[in-house]
Amino acid sequence: MTKQNLSFLDTIKPFFKGIGQIMLQNNAWTGLLFMVGICCGSYVMGIAAIFAVITGTTTAMLLKYPNDEISDGLYGFSAALVGVALICFFQPTVATWAAILIGSVLATVIQRLFIAKKIPAFTFPFILVTWLFLCLFHYFPSLVKPQLASNDTNNYLTLFAHGFGQVIFQVNIWAGILFMIGIFISRPIAAIYAIVGIALSSMIAYQLKEPVNDIYLGLLSYNAVLCAITFAGKKREDLIRGLIAVILSVLIMIKMRDLNLPALTFPFVLATWLVLIIKIIPLKASNK
Repeated sequence: MTKQNLSFLDTIKPFFKGIGQIMLQNNAWTGLLFMVGICCGSYVMGIAAIFAVITGTTTAMLLKYPNDEISDGLYGFSAALVGVALICFFQPTVATWAAILIGSVLATVIQRLFIAKKIPAFTFPFILVTWLFLCLFHYFPSLVKPQLASNDTNNYLTLFAHGFGQVIFQVNIWAGILFMIGIFISRPIAAIYAIVGIALSSMIAYQLKEPVNDIYLGLLSYNAVLCAITFAGKKREDLIRGLIAVILSVLIMIKMRDLNLPALTFPFVLATWLVLIIKIIPLKASNK
Protein backbone atom coordinates (compact mmCIF):
# COMPACT_ATOMS: atom_id res chain seq x y z
CA MET A 1 0.00 0.00 0.00
CA THR A 2 1.42 3.38 -1.01
CA LYS A 3 2.01 6.29 1.37
CA GLN A 4 -0.75 8.19 -0.45
CA ASN A 5 -3.25 5.41 0.25
CA LEU A 6 -2.17 5.22 3.89
CA SER A 7 -2.56 8.98 4.20
CA PHE A 8 -6.08 8.79 2.77
CA LEU A 9 -7.04 5.99 5.18
CA ASP A 10 -5.67 7.96 8.12
CA THR A 11 -7.74 10.94 7.00
CA ILE A 12 -11.06 9.11 6.83
CA LYS A 13 -10.56 6.91 9.92
CA PRO A 14 -11.81 9.52 12.43
CA PHE A 15 -15.06 9.85 10.49
CA PHE A 16 -15.77 6.11 10.54
CA LYS A 17 -14.67 5.90 14.17
CA GLY A 18 -17.15 8.68 14.85
CA ILE A 19 -19.92 6.41 13.52
CA GLY A 20 -18.56 3.45 15.50
CA GLN A 21 -18.51 5.46 18.72
CA ILE A 22 -22.32 5.63 18.59
CA MET A 23 -22.10 2.24 20.29
CA LEU A 24 -18.84 3.03 22.12
CA GLN A 25 -16.60 1.24 19.61
CA ASN A 26 -13.27 2.88 18.70
CA ASN A 27 -13.01 0.91 15.47
CA ALA A 28 -13.17 2.27 11.92
CA TRP A 29 -14.33 -1.08 10.45
CA THR A 30 -17.18 -1.13 12.95
CA GLY A 31 -18.10 2.37 11.85
CA LEU A 32 -18.07 1.27 8.22
CA LEU A 33 -20.46 -1.60 8.98
CA PHE A 34 -22.70 0.78 10.92
CA MET A 35 -22.70 3.14 7.94
CA VAL A 36 -23.65 0.35 5.55
CA GLY A 37 -26.38 -0.73 7.97
CA ILE A 38 -27.85 2.76 8.14
CA CYS A 39 -27.89 2.93 4.34
CA CYS A 40 -29.66 -0.45 4.22
CA GLY A 41 -32.45 1.07 6.27
CA SER A 42 -32.52 4.46 4.55
CA TYR A 43 -30.02 5.94 2.13
CA VAL A 44 -31.23 9.43 3.13
CA MET A 45 -30.38 8.66 6.76
CA GLY A 46 -27.03 7.38 5.53
CA ILE A 47 -26.35 10.66 3.75
CA ALA A 48 -27.45 12.57 6.86
CA ALA A 49 -25.11 10.51 9.05
CA ILE A 50 -22.16 11.13 6.71
CA PHE A 51 -22.94 14.86 6.46
CA ALA A 52 -23.31 15.16 10.24
CA VAL A 53 -20.21 13.19 11.20
CA ILE A 54 -18.11 15.19 8.73
CA THR A 55 -19.57 18.43 10.09
CA GLY A 56 -18.96 17.45 13.72
CA THR A 57 -15.43 16.16 13.16
CA THR A 58 -14.47 19.12 10.96
CA THR A 59 -15.82 21.50 13.59
CA ALA A 60 -13.53 19.85 16.16
CA MET A 61 -10.58 20.24 13.81
CA LEU A 62 -11.32 23.92 13.13
CA LEU A 63 -11.67 24.61 16.85
CA LYS A 64 -8.37 22.80 17.44
CA TYR A 65 -9.68 20.21 19.87
CA PRO A 66 -7.13 17.56 20.96
CA ASN A 67 -6.01 15.45 17.99
CA ASP A 68 -6.20 12.16 19.88
CA GLU A 69 -9.85 12.80 20.76
CA ILE A 70 -10.63 13.69 17.15
CA SER A 71 -8.81 10.58 15.91
CA ASP A 72 -10.87 8.41 18.27
CA GLY A 73 -14.10 9.76 16.76
CA LEU A 74 -15.27 11.43 19.97
CA TYR A 75 -16.64 14.44 18.10
CA GLY A 76 -18.52 12.52 15.45
CA PHE A 77 -20.98 10.18 17.11
CA SER A 78 -23.36 12.68 18.73
CA ALA A 79 -23.37 14.72 15.54
CA ALA A 80 -24.11 11.60 13.47
CA LEU A 81 -27.02 10.71 15.76
CA VAL A 82 -28.43 14.22 15.37
CA GLY A 83 -28.36 13.79 11.61
CA VAL A 84 -30.09 10.42 11.60
CA ALA A 85 -32.63 11.45 14.26
CA LEU A 86 -33.79 14.58 12.43
CA ILE A 87 -34.28 12.62 9.21
CA CYS A 88 -36.17 10.00 11.24
CA PHE A 89 -38.57 12.60 12.63
CA PHE A 90 -38.81 15.03 9.71
CA GLN A 91 -38.80 14.88 5.94
CA PRO A 92 -35.52 16.03 4.33
CA THR A 93 -36.41 19.65 3.57
CA VAL A 94 -34.01 22.60 3.45
CA ALA A 95 -34.92 23.45 7.06
CA THR A 96 -34.14 19.89 8.16
CA TRP A 97 -30.70 19.90 6.53
CA ALA A 98 -29.98 23.32 8.05
CA ALA A 99 -30.94 21.92 11.46
CA ILE A 100 -28.60 18.97 10.93
CA LEU A 101 -25.74 21.33 10.11
CA ILE A 102 -26.35 23.58 13.11
CA GLY A 103 -27.13 20.65 15.39
CA SER A 104 -23.93 18.82 14.45
CA VAL A 105 -21.85 21.86 15.37
CA LEU A 106 -23.73 22.33 18.65
CA ALA A 107 -23.39 18.66 19.59
CA THR A 108 -19.64 18.83 18.99
CA VAL A 109 -19.19 21.93 21.15
CA ILE A 110 -21.28 20.45 23.97
CA GLN A 111 -19.33 17.18 23.74
CA ARG A 112 -16.10 19.12 24.20
CA LEU A 113 -17.45 20.86 27.32
CA PHE A 114 -18.14 17.48 28.94
CA ILE A 115 -14.79 15.99 27.87
CA ALA A 116 -12.90 19.02 29.19
CA LYS A 117 -14.64 18.59 32.58
CA LYS A 118 -13.90 14.84 32.48
CA ILE A 119 -17.62 14.05 32.72
CA PRO A 120 -18.80 11.02 30.70
CA ALA A 121 -21.43 12.61 28.47
CA PHE A 122 -22.05 9.55 26.29
CA THR A 123 -24.84 10.58 23.87
CA PHE A 124 -26.16 13.42 26.05
CA PRO A 125 -25.08 16.20 23.60
CA PHE A 126 -27.12 14.48 20.88
CA ILE A 127 -30.10 14.26 23.23
CA LEU A 128 -29.96 17.95 24.17
CA VAL A 129 -29.63 19.13 20.57
CA THR A 130 -32.38 16.84 19.27
CA TRP A 131 -34.74 17.85 22.06
CA LEU A 132 -34.02 21.48 21.16
CA PHE A 133 -35.01 21.01 17.52
CA LEU A 134 -38.02 18.83 18.36
CA CYS A 135 -39.23 21.66 20.60
CA LEU A 136 -38.45 24.32 17.99
CA PHE A 137 -40.23 22.50 15.18
CA HIS A 138 -43.19 21.76 17.48
CA TYR A 139 -43.79 25.50 17.89
CA PHE A 140 -42.93 26.30 14.26
CA PRO A 141 -44.43 23.35 12.37
CA SER A 142 -44.46 25.20 9.05
CA LEU A 143 -40.67 24.87 8.88
CA VAL A 144 -40.69 21.09 8.45
CA LYS A 145 -42.91 18.16 7.51
CA PRO A 146 -43.19 15.17 9.88
CA GLN A 147 -41.75 11.93 8.58
CA LEU A 148 -44.27 9.23 7.67
CA ALA A 149 -44.31 6.18 9.92
CA SER A 150 -42.77 3.03 8.43
CA ASN A 151 -44.15 -0.47 8.71
CA ASP A 152 -42.09 -3.54 9.49
CA THR A 153 -42.76 -7.20 10.19
CA ASN A 154 -42.04 -8.14 13.79
CA ASN A 155 -41.47 -11.56 15.32
CA TYR A 156 -39.14 -13.30 17.75
CA LEU A 157 -36.50 -13.82 15.06
CA THR A 158 -36.19 -10.09 14.48
CA LEU A 159 -36.28 -9.04 18.14
CA PHE A 160 -32.50 -8.93 18.55
CA ALA A 161 -31.85 -7.28 15.19
CA HIS A 162 -34.32 -4.53 16.09
CA GLY A 163 -32.73 -4.08 19.50
CA PHE A 164 -29.41 -3.25 17.86
CA GLY A 165 -30.96 -1.38 14.95
CA GLN A 166 -33.04 1.05 17.00
CA VAL A 167 -29.91 2.49 18.60
CA ILE A 168 -29.48 4.36 15.30
CA PHE A 169 -33.20 4.58 14.47
CA GLN A 170 -33.23 1.56 12.14
CA VAL A 171 -36.04 -0.99 11.83
CA ASN A 172 -34.42 -2.79 8.91
CA ILE A 173 -33.38 -6.29 9.99
CA TRP A 174 -30.15 -6.24 7.98
CA ALA A 175 -29.17 -2.96 9.58
CA GLY A 176 -29.47 -4.54 13.02
CA ILE A 177 -27.48 -7.59 11.95
CA LEU A 178 -24.69 -5.41 10.54
CA PHE A 179 -24.64 -3.36 13.76
CA MET A 180 -24.31 -6.56 15.79
CA ILE A 181 -21.48 -7.86 13.57
CA GLY A 182 -19.76 -4.49 13.81
CA ILE A 183 -19.74 -4.64 17.60
CA PHE A 184 -18.62 -8.26 17.61
CA ILE A 185 -15.55 -7.67 15.41
CA SER A 186 -14.56 -4.74 17.64
CA ARG A 187 -15.25 -6.30 21.04
CA PRO A 188 -16.93 -9.72 21.17
CA ILE A 189 -17.80 -9.51 24.87
CA ALA A 190 -19.66 -6.25 24.24
CA ALA A 191 -21.82 -7.99 21.62
CA ILE A 192 -22.60 -10.82 24.05
CA TYR A 193 -23.53 -8.35 26.79
CA ALA A 194 -25.75 -6.48 24.32
CA ILE A 195 -27.62 -9.65 23.36
CA VAL A 196 -28.21 -10.44 27.03
CA GLY A 197 -29.36 -6.84 27.53
CA ILE A 198 -31.93 -7.16 24.75
CA ALA A 199 -33.27 -10.42 26.19
CA LEU A 200 -33.51 -9.07 29.75
CA SER A 201 -35.03 -5.71 28.81
CA SER A 202 -37.59 -7.36 26.52
CA MET A 203 -38.67 -9.77 29.27
CA ILE A 204 -39.03 -6.91 31.78
CA ALA A 205 -41.05 -4.85 29.29
CA TYR A 206 -43.28 -7.83 28.57
CA GLN A 207 -43.88 -8.46 32.28
CA LEU A 208 -44.77 -4.78 32.73
CA LYS A 209 -47.34 -5.18 29.92
CA GLU A 210 -45.74 -2.85 27.39
CA PRO A 211 -47.13 -3.22 23.83
CA VAL A 212 -45.79 -6.43 22.34
CA ASN A 213 -45.33 -4.85 18.92
CA ASP A 214 -43.10 -2.15 20.42
CA ILE A 215 -41.06 -4.81 22.21
CA TYR A 216 -40.52 -6.68 18.94
CA LEU A 217 -39.50 -3.40 17.29
CA GLY A 218 -36.72 -2.96 19.85
CA LEU A 219 -38.19 0.25 21.27
CA LEU A 220 -37.83 -1.06 24.83
CA SER A 221 -34.37 -2.60 24.40
CA TYR A 222 -32.10 -0.29 22.40
CA ASN A 223 -31.15 1.72 25.48
CA ALA A 224 -30.37 -1.55 27.23
CA VAL A 225 -27.97 -2.40 24.39
CA LEU A 226 -25.94 0.74 25.10
CA CYS A 227 -26.00 0.13 28.86
CA ALA A 228 -24.80 -3.44 28.44
CA ILE A 229 -21.98 -2.41 26.08
CA THR A 230 -20.84 0.33 28.47
CA PHE A 231 -20.28 -2.08 31.34
CA ALA A 232 -19.19 -5.12 29.31
CA GLY A 233 -16.27 -6.85 31.01
CA LYS A 234 -15.03 -10.15 32.42
CA LYS A 235 -15.39 -9.28 36.10
CA ARG A 236 -18.43 -10.12 38.21
CA GLU A 237 -18.78 -6.44 39.08
CA ASP A 238 -19.06 -5.61 35.38
CA LEU A 239 -21.92 -8.05 34.95
CA ILE A 240 -23.76 -6.78 38.05
CA ARG A 241 -23.41 -3.13 37.01
CA GLY A 242 -24.47 -3.97 33.49
CA LEU A 243 -27.61 -5.77 34.67
CA ILE A 244 -28.53 -2.92 37.03
CA ALA A 245 -28.08 -0.37 34.23
CA VAL A 246 -30.19 -2.44 31.83
CA ILE A 247 -33.02 -2.75 34.36
CA LEU A 248 -32.91 0.97 35.16
CA SER A 249 -32.92 1.90 31.48
CA VAL A 250 -36.10 -0.10 30.86
CA LEU A 251 -37.90 1.45 33.82
CA ILE A 252 -36.83 4.97 32.81
CA MET A 253 -37.88 4.30 29.22
CA ILE A 254 -41.32 3.11 30.28
CA LYS A 255 -41.79 6.17 32.50
CA MET A 256 -40.82 8.53 29.69
CA ARG A 257 -43.23 6.76 27.34
CA ASP A 258 -46.00 7.15 29.92
CA LEU A 259 -45.24 10.88 30.07
CA ASN A 260 -45.18 11.04 26.25
CA LEU A 261 -41.61 12.37 26.26
CA PRO A 262 -39.12 11.73 23.41
CA ALA A 263 -36.77 9.34 25.19
CA LEU A 264 -34.09 8.97 22.51
CA THR A 265 -31.07 7.53 24.38
CA PHE A 266 -31.71 9.42 27.62
CA PRO A 267 -32.70 6.25 29.56
CA PHE A 268 -29.25 4.83 28.72
CA VAL A 269 -27.44 8.00 29.77
CA LEU A 270 -29.36 8.44 33.04
CA ALA A 271 -29.14 4.75 33.98
CA THR A 272 -25.40 4.71 33.27
CA TRP A 273 -24.80 7.90 35.25
CA LEU A 274 -26.68 6.45 38.23
CA VAL A 275 -24.66 3.22 38.17
CA LEU A 276 -21.39 5.16 37.84
CA ILE A 277 -22.37 7.33 40.82
CA ILE A 278 -23.09 4.21 42.86
CA LYS A 279 -19.69 2.86 41.79
CA ILE A 280 -17.85 6.04 42.84
CA ILE A 281 -19.50 6.54 46.28
CA PRO A 282 -17.80 3.53 48.02
CA LEU A 283 -14.41 4.62 46.63
CA LYS A 284 -14.82 8.11 48.05
CA ALA A 285 -15.94 6.70 51.41
CA SER A 286 -12.88 4.43 51.61
CA ASN A 287 -10.54 7.37 50.93
CA LYS A 288 -11.77 9.37 53.93
